[in-house]
Amino acid sequence: MDDKASLWPRAGASEKIDFTNRVGKSMSTLSPNLDSRYFMRCLEEVANIGDTKDLTMSDMVRTYVSLQGSRSGDSE
Repeated sequence: MDDKASLWPRAGASEKIDFTNRVGKSMSTLSPNLDSRYFMRCLEEVANIGDTKDLTMSDMVRTYVSLQGSRSGDSE
């Protein structure tokens, strides 16, 4: 979780799947939408396209959880 998000594009497929599976399992208790597919999609989009600067994987996960919470609140 303390690794830099900028390393994500160079990680192997098995490392990416393992990470998103672990995060998805722990975060899905907050919301069923916070599954491994959600985190994989977010990380692929942002880390491969955006400039993550000094953000860690933990920073990214917290941001994605917050974004999902905002979306859930909008629909209620």
